[in-house]
Amino acid sequence: MRDRRGVDARRAQEFGGFVAGAAGRLLHTATLLTAEAPDANPRARRLLTRALAHTYAHWDHPPGEDPYDRARGHLATHFARGVWHRSRPHGPLAALSPRERLVLVLRLYEGLADEQTAALLGLPADRVRALCDRATATVLHPPPGAVPRAGGPLLRRLQP
Repeated sequence: MRDRRGVDARRAQEFGGFVAGAAGRLLHTATLLTAEAPDANPRARRLLTRALAHTYAHWDHPPGEDPYDRARGHLATHFARGVWHRSRPHGPLAALSPRERLVLVLRLYEGLADEQTAALLGLPADRVRALCDRATATVLHPPPGAVPRAGGPLLRRLQP
């Protein structure tokens, strides 16, 4: 029994270190996905909480897997499943569809390659490239009356 408590304590300590190092970036990713304001992002915080709970539940399985990749993957797939894009987004990413927002954030902010993004979302790489190109063009040149022009500063904020 004593060994199990030691393992649980070690696991909790390792996970706490992971959260301390990764939660800020993951929250920013979730905030970009939900297109909420950084200081008012309850949907992004719920999305992050679910991703961290999922990551903790699978902390030891499979061995050697990067927990950041697991948490980011859970953020992306849970966002893509639907509940996170039913409300109206605000800000410069509001002109994008949820899928375009997801691809743009994964590609530009998280720095995933087309193939990695495609595998995560279950899409062909050509489709990911097309979505990213269209999303980038929309952010740089929004349709008239859609959202205020964000252009360059937004893309710089997306990049790590």
